[in-house]
Amino acid sequence: MQQSNSWSCNPPAGAEFFDFVVVGSGAAGALLASRLAEDGRATVCVLEAGQSDWHPAIHMPAGFVKMIHNPAFTWQFQTAPSPATNSRRIDLTQGRVLGGSTSINGLIYNRGQRADFDSWRDLGNKGWSYADVLPYFNRSENRIGFGDAGFRGRSGKMPVTDIDFKHPLMEAFIEGACELGMYLNPDYNGARPDGVNYCQRMISDGRRMSSAKAFLSPLRPLQNLRVVTQAMAGRIRFEQNKAVGVDYVQGKSTHKTVYARREVILSCGAINTAQLLQLSGLGPASVLRSFGIEPKVDLPGVGANFRDHFQFRIVARAKGISTFNELARGSNLIGQIGRWLLKRPSVLGLGPSPVYFCTRSNPAVSAPDIGGVFSPASFRPGRVGDLDDLPGMTCGFWQHRPESIGFVQIKSPDARVLPVVQPNYLTSEVDQAVVTGGIRMARRLLQSSALAPYFDHETFPGAAAQTDTELLEAARNFGGSAYHPSGTAKMGRVGDAFAVVDDELRVRGVESLRVVDASVMPALPSANTVAATMMIAEKAADLILNRPPPEPIDPFGERTE
Repeated sequence: MQQSNSWSCNPPAGAEFFDFVVVGSGAAGALLASRLAEDGRATVCVLEAGQSDWHPAIHMPAGFVKMIHNPAFTWQFQTAPSPATNSRRIDLTQGRVLGGSTSINGLIYNRGQRADFDSWRDLGNKGWSYADVLPYFNRSENRIGFGDAGFRGRSGKMPVTDIDFKHPLMEAFIEGACELGMYLNPDYNGARPDGVNYCQRMISDGRRMSSAKAFLSPLRPLQNLRVVTQAMAGRIRFEQNKAVGVDYVQGKSTHKTVYARREVILSCGAINTAQLLQLSGLGPASVLRSFGIEPKVDLPGVGANFRDHFQFRIVARAKGISTFNELARGSNLIGQIGRWLLKRPSVLGLGPSPVYFCTRSNPAVSAPDIGGVFSPASFRPGRVGDLDDLPGMTCGFWQHRPESIGFVQIKSPDARVLPVVQPNYLTSEVDQAVVTGGIRMARRLLQSSALAPYFDHETFPGAAAQTDTELLEAARNFGGSAYHPSGTAKMGRVGDAFAVVDDELRVRGVESLRVVDASVMPALPSANTVAATMMIAEKAADLILNRPPPEPIDPFGERTE
C-alpha cells in the first residue's frame, strides 16, 4: 500500500462512521472494544489484520506448540542480526488472529511487582502507581482459586485458574526449589511476588480463554459493535491535526476506509503500533522522509525504547519416568485427546510452562531479578514447542528488567513489509551478568535432591559449558525472546523528548488518537506482559469515556486516603 502525502479527509458518500475505531483485537484491543461498546451508547469498529479464531488448536492450550509456528495465524517477526547474539535472527512471533497473541501465547497470568508500576508513576505518569492500577487488574479478572484478599478480582470476564493436571516432575521441581530456599507462594499475583508454585493461567474447563473469547464474544450480537477480520491497517487518516479514520486493506486487494467520530485507538502491539504510527507520519522525521513520508509530527520516540525479555532454557534428560515428550505422542496422545474432549485433566489442557518461579540470579542480588518456568518436557535448542524424542525436562528463565534497549523502524512505506525489529539483546553488561547467573540458578534447580531420582544429565547447554564466558556464549547462540515486546510508544511527562503519549495515552501533537497496548509501557514489567496490557485497556476505557477512576488500593488491600 503506497503511502500518500495528503492528509486531508473528504469522506465519500456512504462512508462508514463509528464513534471509535480500534486497530487490533489482542489483549488490549478486545477488552477495550468491549468496554466502549458494552452499554450500547457508542458504536465501535475493531479492525483485526488476521482471520477469525476458528482453528481448533487455538482453543486447546497445548496447541500453542503448533500455532506459534503457523504463519496463517501469526506475524512471523524476526529480530535484526546483532553482534551480541552472534548475528542470529531470533523469532519474535506475535498473534495475527482474532484475540491477537492471547490466541497463541503460553497462557500464563502474571501481573508483576509493585515496583514495576510505581516506577511508571515516578517517571511522571500520574495515576499509574501500583495502588492506582490494582483496581483495574481486579476489574477484568475472575480469579478461581486461592487469592490474597484485596489483591484479586472475582467477578471479571477473564477466568484465571490453577493447574488441574499435575505431573510428578512438577511436584519434585517445586519441592527442590523450596529446598534451595524459595518460598512456596500460594499467590504470586498477591502480596508477595517471589517464590515458586504452579502457574496461574487463562484457561477454563481445559480451553484457552483469549481476550476475544472472554471480552468480545459475549458482545458480538450487539448492533453497535463490528469486528472486521483480515483487515490490515495501512495508515491513519487525519483532518488537519485530528485523527478521523483508518485506511485498511481487506483480504488481498480491497482498499477501504473506516471513519471515527470520536477517536482512533491503536491496540496492535508494540511492533505493529510503532509501524502504523510511522507509516502515518508520526515518528522520527528523518526516518520518515527517507521513505518518502512527509512527517506530520516529529516524534523521535515512536519505535524507540523497545524492550523485551530475553529467555534461555536449560534442558536435561529424564530417567525412570515418562514426560510430556511421550504423553504427546502415539497412543498416549489419543488418550490425552479423549480426556481433553471430555473436559477431564489432560496434558492438552496445559500451557507449555506449568510451573512458575521468581528468584535471584545470584545470592548477592538484593531483590529477585529473574522469573522462570519449568516443564516436564524437553525441546530442541532454539525451537519453542519442538519436543525431543526422549524423556526430558526444561527450566527456562528471563531477566525481569533488562537494560538492553532496542527499536522498531519501518523499512518500506508499504504496510505489508515487516519492519526492522532490533531488541539489542545482551548489549548491557548487567544483562550479561544476569543471564550467566540465571543459568547457574537453573542448573541448581534441575539438580536438586528432590529431582535427583529423575535427573540423568544436562543435555543443553551441557556440562562442558562452565565459565561465565562459556555460559554467555551459549546464551548468545541459543537464547531467544520471551515474546514480551513493549515500550515503542512510551508514556511520559512533558519535556521527555522520547515520550509518545501522555499519561492519558493520547498521542502527542495530534488530536483524537490514542495508543492502548504494551507500546505505552515506559519500562518492562517483571512478568509476562498480557495481564498488565489488559490492565492498561481497563484504565484506558475510563479515560476515554471520561469516567472517574476507582479509589486506589494500597499493596495490603486497604483503602488509601
